Amino acid sequence: MSDRGNQDYSPAVRRFTKIVLPIPIKSIMKRDWHGHEHIPRSGGVIVAANHLSYADWAAMALFIHEAGRYPAFLIKSSAFNVKGIGPFLHSAGQFPVNRGAADAALVLNDAERALAMGECLIFYPEGTATRDPGLWPMVPKTGIARLALTTGAPVIPVAQWGTQDILPYGTKKFSVVPRHLVKMLAGPPVDLSGYEGEPMTRDVLRAASNQVMADITGLLARLRGGTPPATPYDLSAARRAAATERRAARQAAKETMQNDTTGQAGDPAANRDPAPGVPGGDEPQEATPA
Repeated sequence: MSDRGNQDYSPAVRRFTKIVLPIPIKSIMKRDWHGHEHIPRSGGVIVAANHLSYADWAAMALFIHEAGRYPAFLIKSSAFNVKGIGPFLHSAGQFPVNRGAADAALVLNDAERALAMGECLIFYPEGTATRDPGLWPMVPKTGIARLALTTGAPVIPVAQWGTQDILPYGTKKFSVVPRHLVKMLAGPPVDLSGYEGEPMTRDVLRAASNQVMADITGLLARLRGGTPPATPYDLSAARRAAATERRAARQAAKETMQNDTTGQAGDPAANRDPAPGVPGGDEPQEATPA
């Protein structure tokens, strides 16, 4: 097993995690795992997987550990600011990621450095847990292609299924009794040879990223059965469409209010003074005997 050759992490902390963490992870899930032979035992490598749940990291960490490598995750930077957790993540040699677009180059620089130092880098190309109604992989971000084509590191596709039953995305419902079965399957390196030497335009990066995601989706179909959608769910497009609908709804509500106001202002009956002796302009009341 090859670890980084500098002191960006604590070897003692890594040894501790390799001894201690597999025990509780094994206790919360049953496992049906295959494809370890595709993960190189040394050298920089990118493991690209579909993203289902908050529990993904635990299953993936154990899967990679049992393949003889130490998993290095790209983790959102806010986790590194949590007291107690942040220092531990730093000591274990994990990598903070700021999700702002302006930070994308810095994130990739850190990832390139990690691969140059022989890390097994875990990458979720979708960037977040899937929002596909059937939990199939979504359209990927292009960072995975840029990283692979820049470094030449092999990309090992991994499909996982079952972690969503342990801790569904968007909830805090943690279900471990009875233990759920988690399936994982690694495949051979993604063939990106057709993009080598090509200028890294948006179209090239998009095509290469789609190839990575297609391999993951194919593995997932073997794991869970069924047929994935012909067109992957596009989270960015869905968010744009939702934003457009919200703007249209606000505009329609605004126009309705304006029309109501204009209609009241132009209605002679609405501005007419009440008839003398008639409260509020209502119909005359019948006289009440004294």
